[in-house]
Amino acid sequence: MTIRKDVFANVDHEVDVCVVGAGMAGLLAAVAAARHGAKVVLMHDRPVVGGNASSECRVHICGADRHNTIANMRETGILEEIRLENLARNPNRSFSVWDLILYSKARYQEGLTPLLNCSCIGAQMDGARIKSVTGWQTTTQTCHRVCASIFVDCSGDAVLAPLAGAAFRMGREARTEYNESIAPEQADARTMGMTCLFSARKYATPQPFSPPAWAYVFDGDEDLPYGAGGHGWWEMGYWWVELGGESHAIHDTEHLRDELLKIAIGIWDHIKNRGSHGAENWALDWLGFLPAKRESRRYIGEHILTQNDIEASGPFEDVVAYGGWTMDDHHPAGFWAARLGSPATVFHEAPSPYGIPYRSLYSKAIANLMFAGRCASATHAAMSSTRVMGTCSSMGQAAGTAAAMAARRGLEPRRMLDNLGQLQQALLLDDCYLPRMSVKVSPLTRFAALSTRRGNGEPVRDGVHRPVGTDLHAWTASEGDAITYEFDESTEVSTVTLVLDSALEKNIAMSFHQADDQLRSLPACLPESFHIDVRQGGNWKEVARVSGNFQRHVRVPVDRPVEAVRWTLDRTYGAEQSRVFAFYVD
Repeated sequence: MTIRKDVFANVDHEVDVCVVGAGMAGLLAAVAAARHGAKVVLMHDRPVVGGNASSECRVHICGADRHNTIANMRETGILEEIRLENLARNPNRSFSVWDLILYSKARYQEGLTPLLNCSCIGAQMDGARIKSVTGWQTTTQTCHRVCASIFVDCSGDAVLAPLAGAAFRMGREARTEYNESIAPEQADARTMGMTCLFSARKYATPQPFSPPAWAYVFDGDEDLPYGAGGHGWWEMGYWWVELGGESHAIHDTEHLRDELLKIAIGIWDHIKNRGSHGAENWALDWLGFLPAKRESRRYIGEHILTQNDIEASGPFEDVVAYGGWTMDDHHPAGFWAARLGSPATVFHEAPSPYGIPYRSLYSKAIANLMFAGRCASATHAAMSSTRVMGTCSSMGQAAGTAAAMAARRGLEPRRMLDNLGQLQQALLLDDCYLPRMSVKVSPLTRFAALSTRRGNGEPVRDGVHRPVGTDLHAWTASEGDAITYEFDESTEVSTVTLVLDSALEKNIAMSFHQADDQLRSLPACLPESFHIDVRQGGNWKEVARVSGNFQRHVRVPVDRPVEAVRWTLDRTYGAEQSRVFAFYVD
């Protein structure tokens, strides 16, 4: 494709990190890189960020907690920050407000420049390195060229793979290739499909529905993948309105969208007009025109994550992210699988959590190319678990953090293996969870004298920020309780870091069909108000009072020499007690 540079505007960007794709993986990668000091451009081909989680697709974010069936496995870090802000600012769970929250993270993060409505259409190479990428911004008719030290592809479809000549795979591996028991006998090009969701709203009066002539007709419940039992989720549509696994998951998207609309409208016609489903007062409220994709290209990285890695819990030395969703392998025929006598998906068991290695997040062939999300380096079988957006977010924050650290050091991504401990500690200190790893607590925190008004406060400095098994790894406080560090002499303290109780055991998705167990507002156990005092010259002085807190991970500047630091819980959002998972001074 040639763009007439003499006709259209051209803008050049010189940055440390360029992230392509602003789904949840890309958004978190870009924000993490910027927060770690990198100058970042985030190129995205849609007007809103969030990808499958945005208002354009409305897929709820699944993860290692499996909708709270695996206790305390919810992803933290930047994803938890966003979800808690959504609870605070979006009590009605409006997808437009959700879009706004995601947009704000990108648009107003210092060091981050978002390029929305900008499709990546070219890559300029310098040997085995990407020199720059080119994007076409439809709203401004502007060509953007981005030069960067490191490129992170979170586009889902791995757009930089063909543009940069990076090795990738598409389809299913043969069972013998990686000794994967759930893989097919023969390798093929089939993938999991894509879905167009819809939502409905209940009114006080009957709501008639007349389908367009082009919609499919489903007369009986037996025509649908889950029969009469699949009719209960009108608020959010049906994930099994799925096609594309037997077509090309990229090139055939427009045709597949047309077919998915025929199916979705046909299902709504069935619910409204063909049988008794109790839908008289319900009306179609929204219909997705951008299919939510599950699978297309997958990069080949230094390590290819497999079914066996997942089943072994992935105890990798270079673990930087984690998953826990089942290996949820959708039938390539999607919606039409029912006609073949096959289920729309098979849930193959997987442990939660399992580790994901850093080596699965950078290219084996292109020296400065990283990736995260559903295009990360994994087999089809493993990707059937890692593709869900909670896990993609975990990978995205890891990739962005690593990219910023590598760019600052002038290193290629693979060389960050020599700095692995620093990368892992940076992620842990940003409240990411890495299975079987803990924060290396600073000497200032570790050797201070700790005291509380009640209870054992030692877990706040054990380096683990969530319950694991039967160990809470937390100090339990009631309103008015305090925890104090005292030092042998006046000591410079720059920052107090807290990891608070955001009810990781609760469900926090945006979906409505699981509304009974969803957090609809900030969790009652979360501290709403607290204050920090320091002792100088024998006298206590308040240095910070936080009111209206809605975050789990909080950093408060102190920036002075002190003899002691004390944190006091003033008020929760309604619970009698709250837990503190970390209280660090640096």
